[in-house]
Amino acid sequence: MLFAASPGATIESALLRKSVGLLTDARPQCHHCHRTPLVGERVYLYASALVCELCRPRRRDAPQRSELVRSPEHRRAVRVRRPGLR
Repeated sequence: MLFAASPGATIESALLRKSVGLLTDARPQCHHCHRTPLVGERVYLYASALVCELCRPRRRDAPQRSELVRSPEHRRAVRVRRPGLR
């Protein structure tokens, strides 16, 4: 037996999908695999890309620096910054 979804359920689902999408857009992602690095994982920062530990072997050039991913509550959490902005 199929149950008809109430009109409110579709709106709720759409709002939930939109809010989750906005949260993931704000998180730093690996340039290659688009995965969000885990807390405690080392990431490598290049001129135009953030690369996770798993994708590091794909790059031949040396990174500008590497950083440890910290929890969002930590004030020095790794954040993607656009060039020229401080």
